Amino acid sequence: MSDIFENDIDEGEDIAALEDNEGYEEINEKFVYPKDLYKLKIDYSCEGVYAQKPSGMELSNGDFVVIPTRYGKDLARVLGKAEQPVGIRPSDVLRIDRKATERDMQRSAELREKEKQAESVFREKVSLHHLDMKLITVHFLLDEQKALFFFSSENRVDFRELVKDLVSVFKMRIELRQIGVRDESRITGGLGICGRPYCCNAVSDKLRPVSIRMAKDQNLSLNSMKISGQCGRLLCCMSYEYDWYAEARKKLPTEGLRIFYDGTNFRVTDVNPITSTIKMLGEDGRLIELPASRFTKDNGRWRIV
Repeated sequence: MSDIFENDIDEGEDIAALEDNEGYEEINEKFVYPKDLYKLKIDYSCEGVYAQKPSGMELSNGDFVVIPTRYGKDLARVLGKAEQPVGIRPSDVLRIDRKATERDMQRSAELREKEKQAESVFREKVSLHHLDMKLITVHFLLDEQKALFFFSSENRVDFRELVKDLVSVFKMRIELRQIGVRDESRITGGLGICGRPYCCNAVSDKLRPVSIRMAKDQNLSLNSMKISGQCGRLLCCMSYEYDWYAEARKKLPTEGLRIFYDGTNFRVTDVNPITSTIKMLGEDGRLIELPASRFTKDNGRWRIV
């Protein structure tokens, strides 16, 4: 670890609180996924899913299809054919029911209008019951008489009476879902500190939990203001970039390594996989920077050529 990296830690700051605490199941990379596998996106939740199309069905990017989701049958947009599925288990692969018809699209548009009205009703009822709930989004399923209300709250909420009121208004099944800060950011979207759309919203929602180790291995500052996103959790980009850093570092000497060069013992103080440069501090006080291509490993020992 470089000296600069160590000195950038805020004393007394609980960085570990920013980590994801949910479990992560490693994916079986040996599983052979079907050739007719497509990546889909559920627009209302910005959730990415993988689905297999029935034989004979022709799909193009941008088409809408009807699939079985965790909440019921609904619309999903085709993003394209999936050559290398990311972050899924074989059991996660769905099967497309049918391509969306004009009637399906018309009904979807009508439901979007109803959702706007439902937002006002929901907020009115929440205020009436004095509940601490922040509405994130409302969605009416395409093929079922069911409404989904996603909300966030710092505490657990007893919304049983609220559900009864909503059922009496909409005359359909009502499901309320309390979601976390990452899911809220994925649904609402926005721009990150890099100036680009949130990774969870625009890149992929299939990410392993982000850890402090990822920040350390990427030589990032351990200042929470620099490595956390708008949701207050560790930046998603550290997760999908981590594998590249881990692979690149295997070909580079580690920080702290001591190596004899130019008549002096040097210590590696910084390794930059992106620029492929190595910084070293010599016992004589010299600080030099060399390209990584000059470092070779013979019989387990690094040397400079």
